[in-house]
Amino acid sequence: MSNLVSVDFTDGILIITINRPEARNAISFETAQQLSAAFDQMDARDDVKIGILTGAGGTFCSGMDLKDFAKTRKRSSVEGKGFGGLNEAPPQKPLIAAVEGFAVAGGFEMVLACDLIVAANNAKFGLPEVKRGLVAGGGGLVRLPRQIPYHVAMEVLLTGDMLSVERAYQLGLVNVVADPGQALSEAIKLASRICENGPLAIRTVKDVVVKGLDFPVADMFKLQRPLTDHIFMSEDAREGATAFAEKRKPVWKGK
Repeated sequence: MSNLVSVDFTDGILIITINRPEARNAISFETAQQLSAAFDQMDARDDVKIGILTGAGGTFCSGMDLKDFAKTRKRSSVEGKGFGGLNEAPPQKPLIAAVEGFAVAGGFEMVLACDLIVAANNAKFGLPEVKRGLVAGGGGLVRLPRQIPYHVAMEVLLTGDMLSVERAYQLGLVNVVADPGQALSEAIKLASRICENGPLAIRTVKDVVVKGLDFPVADMFKLQRPLTDHIFMSEDAREGATAFAEKRKPVWKGK
């Protein structure tokens, strides 16, 4: 990876950092390609259970790099994956957003594509596209109304005004509120709690929850069954039960 995106690994956690603080971590075409490669690495590595996406320099992401687009005429997206190499095809493993400062436009849409959100108490979220005669087509229009109440989502989308971290937490959008500068460390704590659990179960939970949002109620158990049956026959399930009986921590194999 070049310095546009940095990738660090610790104890089952892959930390992916947008490293363009001089541009408020705006996403250029090349940054999107590098993010896409990082997410591919996250899913491909057996030693990775969960990822964290964050931004360098006290800002999460200010959206699309308009200066880069004007110069290169290349959009900040990846074929089949959307904005930032993320928004239309998030990784199979869980992803936590660790947000400091501003997460606006495409940056907020990247947050919405994550599975959990840790935000500093000075964080600000916004989809200001309508103020420029545009719409939040990178996930804001379709994800935000699924994650917060409809009328509040419409307020955010139609006014283009900022959503404070306090209100986002009250609405259930944010999982953990941290002191400024501590979003990443709090995200690592949350990720570490998740990493204690079976890796096969962790991946399956995300798979079923994401797909289950579209299951008809009448068929949801029938559609869930083929996605979960393998869990109960897995080595990890046997190890979990054995470790419980023997009063020890399980040793997971991820299969």
